[in-house]
Amino acid sequence: MPRMPVKEPIAEPTLPVVPLMGTPVDDQSLADALFDRLSEAIVTGQFEAGAKLSEPRLAARFGVSRGPLREAMRRLEERRLVVRSPRQGVRVVTPSREAAMELFKIREVLEGLAAREAAAHATREEVEGLRQMLARHRQALEQPDAMIYWQATANADFHFFIARISRSSQLFDLLCNEYYTLFRLYRMQNRIMPGRVLQALREHERIVDAIADGDGELAEILMRRHVAASRLGLETSAAALG
Repeated sequence: MPRMPVKEPIAEPTLPVVPLMGTPVDDQSLADALFDRLSEAIVTGQFEAGAKLSEPRLAARFGVSRGPLREAMRRLEERRLVVRSPRQGVRVVTPSREAAMELFKIREVLEGLAAREAAAHATREEVEGLRQMLARHRQALEQPDAMIYWQATANADFHFFIARISRSSQLFDLLCNEYYTLFRLYRMQNRIMPGRVLQALREHERIVDAIADGDGELAEILMRRHVAASRLGLETSAAALG
């Protein structure tokens, strides 16, 4: 019988040398800058799922010492953006459908609570800021790169804003630090079904109306439905891709 081909692991990505210019010299600031740069590279697909990340090569690429880089890699591991194993080293996480669905169920609860709290605490100026944001998003959706803008910026900014005006530091930390990058990663790696973007924008507008009215119960219900609809969209997308 013919031998089955052996699937080779994904190699370390090849990127140009990009020194961290204008960054403070202390190790903590370097670690922060590296974490941000590496997170963005993972989310946007510059580092493919399963790609091996070599610390010596990354240190040379960014022109930094191994100490700050190890700290940045440790934080990536904590945020579940990379996985470390004795034989494989550090590799970019390969998101699974099951993990995405579990994460979105958690997001539904947390963001529903954030919308309820935002309705209780948002100022008139903050509500106006949300309305202006949505007006910019509607204009952006008329542009050719609307899908990229929505996945990478618009949707994230809206939910980030809601979490901030909830006035709950712990809730903000969970949504915008603990889970934020993973949310973006799953969105960027899945297709958005036709018509979903405009529907999501309309859902955003209704959530803002409820926050403006100070109706926390309705704001929570609408937010939970909105996130649940996004989860169902991901399930449909994953099923379509096989």
